[in-house]
Amino acid sequence: MSKDDDVVQSNKPAGGWGSLKGIASISVEASASPTALDTLRRMNKPGGFMCNSCAWPKPKNYSAFEFCENGAKAVLWELTTDRCTPEFWDRHTVHGLRSWTDHELEKTGRLTHPLRYNAEHDRYEAVGWADAFNDIATELNALEPESAVFYSSGHAGLEASYLYALMARLYGNNNLPQSSNMCHETTSVGLKKVIGSPVGTIVWEDLEEADAFFFFGQNPGTNSPRFLHPLKDAKKRGASIVTFNPIIEQGLVAFVDPQSARDMATGRETKISDQYHQLSSGGDVAAIMGICKHVIEADQAAQRNGEERIIDVAFIEKHTQGFDRFLASVEAAAWEDIEAGSGLTRVALKEAADTYMAAERVIGVYGMGLTQHTHGSVNIGLLVNLLMLRGNIGRPGAGVCPVRGHSNVQGQRTVGIAEKADLVPMDKLRELFDFDPPTEDGVNIVEMVEGLLAGTVKASICLGGNLLRAVPDQHRMEDTWTRQNLTVMISTKLNRSHLYPGKNAYILPCLGRAEVDEQATGPQAISTEDSFSMISGSTGRRSPASEHLKSELAIVAGIAKALLPPNPKVKWDEWTADYSQVRDLIEQTYPDDFRDFNQRLFEPGGFYRGIGAHERIWNTPEKHALFTTPEKLTSLGFDPGPGRYSLLTMRSNDQFNTTVYGYSDRFHGIEGTRDVLLMHPDDIERAGFEKGDVVQLITDLDDGVDRRLGGLVVTPYRIPPGTVASYYPECNVLVPVTHHDELSKTPGSKSVPVRIERERA
Repeated sequence: MSKDDDVVQSNKPAGGWGSLKGIASISVEASASPTALDTLRRMNKPGGFMCNSCAWPKPKNYSAFEFCENGAKAVLWELTTDRCTPEFWDRHTVHGLRSWTDHELEKTGRLTHPLRYNAEHDRYEAVGWADAFNDIATELNALEPESAVFYSSGHAGLEASYLYALMARLYGNNNLPQSSNMCHETTSVGLKKVIGSPVGTIVWEDLEEADAFFFFGQNPGTNSPRFLHPLKDAKKRGASIVTFNPIIEQGLVAFVDPQSARDMATGRETKISDQYHQLSSGGDVAAIMGICKHVIEADQAAQRNGEERIIDVAFIEKHTQGFDRFLASVEAAAWEDIEAGSGLTRVALKEAADTYMAAERVIGVYGMGLTQHTHGSVNIGLLVNLLMLRGNIGRPGAGVCPVRGHSNVQGQRTVGIAEKADLVPMDKLRELFDFDPPTEDGVNIVEMVEGLLAGTVKASICLGGNLLRAVPDQHRMEDTWTRQNLTVMISTKLNRSHLYPGKNAYILPCLGRAEVDEQATGPQAISTEDSFSMISGSTGRRSPASEHLKSELAIVAGIAKALLPPNPKVKWDEWTADYSQVRDLIEQTYPDDFRDFNQRLFEPGGFYRGIGAHERIWNTPEKHALFTTPEKLTSLGFDPGPGRYSLLTMRSNDQFNTTVYGYSDRFHGIEGTRDVLLMHPDDIERAGFEKGDVVQLITDLDDGVDRRLGGLVVTPYRIPPGTVASYYPECNVLVPVTHHDELSKTPGSKSVPVRIERERA
């Protein structure tokens, strides 16, 4: 039997019957409410509720079923009929639950009561809301403000997020890290630097006009399946799709449309990628440089022959700076170095370049495969360079398209959840609320972890999420997290972060987005911002999982009212009673982005808040878009070598962020387990391993810290030599807090230096 016969792989297309079976399986696994199907019917539509999974936009002309497999799983998982009541703790201790898997913890069901940790009995106990708020306020007021951190996961709506940021600043700090610090902060910082906009530049209509899509490190099949519908439409009209990714992702290979009766009946697939280039981990810089080199060489040949230029000279001269320096770096780059750095041949890169040059309008799409490297910002700059060569930013059918993860992760930044003081209109806050906002920058996630390790962070409030499971250096964090004076988690379900309580610890259960949010003036709506900067209203209709739940906004306001001195301009009770008043405050604080906020809340597809670079308005200090020049042809922060591999962490299609719905990763061909290490067959042979060997990964970084993860089964896979892969969040124990993008401090989870050792019996 050849080595190729051992390779694990999937030939299953995205969508199709596999998608429906996946939804049905999770419906059973989650013991979902019978009302869940009606909820799905209203999902992502005007007057309905917005998906609590990814941030993919909602089209104006929506379909009958405007949800995807992962969105449906998220809703079903939240609308479970299982309940985690205070009686659960009569049978379990906190330390005893640490042996449970993430999946088992979430399977306990929806939290029903506010809980306070009892250290003597090692259990959580029910506590009244007023007591919880007062106790939390007492602990926070006993601390120096700079020692407390207010984290947000990206789930809460714009209204709760705005008040959360206001609470932190009234308390006295800008310690407002967010989940984007761990994924797309490289986008926020990298794009801001080169085009003056911290977010993508395209809108929905651009998808309908593009001639080509270039994908870098993004996986729509798992992370944004609704993206596959416009990609299918693009293929029907003749657009080209070129993909660069170390892993074969089935969503970018083939798609069977679950909303097409003909496709479902016949199994007809839409081929997605015309070219699929499996580059090495960290090889994007070299690959993009190679494409640019082909484009520039073709342009120089056109000049010599008196033909029409390939590059957009008028755009470059009018709108950009730094082109000559970038041109010199491209000309100086040797093809052998480009091939070595990318893991791709010159011929393959020319094929991609030819497609790029043949297209009039190109969209560059990327995900965390570009952002989560120690030189991720260089990746972003190079992609922008490629687009600018032919004027593919700021015109119809063209632009840069980062695909964000959590549903409102971008919107929370827009309304003030930011650790950088200069990103927030402090003068407006001073005027509206009659106080002096703090002007010193707060901490991001990396700095928060460093502060916890140093003992300077003494309290953490978490608005959603499973932060302890998501951060780098997870084992070290578990040791330090419990030393805090206070930990507060606003959650819907039990997760691993709850199992490492501080000296004073609270779990505050909140409503799910699909549930009715009834306040003093009646049912309330919230709002979110998607990846295309569109704002949409969201209204829940399902009965709450428990009468004891509060909305995220009500919890934030409850803590704030107990914590802060009275201020006649700060009206926590009135804002809780009527969320439209909070939207008025958001409009007053950000008038350019939120004009007529309440009036436009339920516009089909959302309303566009406007992005300067979309209109070729460059809000950089230079007032131009900037070409950048890489110092080296890799985004790795280490040198590969014999026995040293680059670990790429990945997600299953049966999970969302740290939430694991099940153990069927059909797109990667892995069933029933997450304890795998994917390796190229030649790497397995060179290392002296065999398929099925049990090994451990050890972080190959000389900083005096021993980081390792064992119990992984060697699995032959179609992956570039020198690159290995395993699952997030399990592999977070291997990511050093110091291993991050130089500009944004985003953890480098897509290229961790590791070595592999056989586990001994």
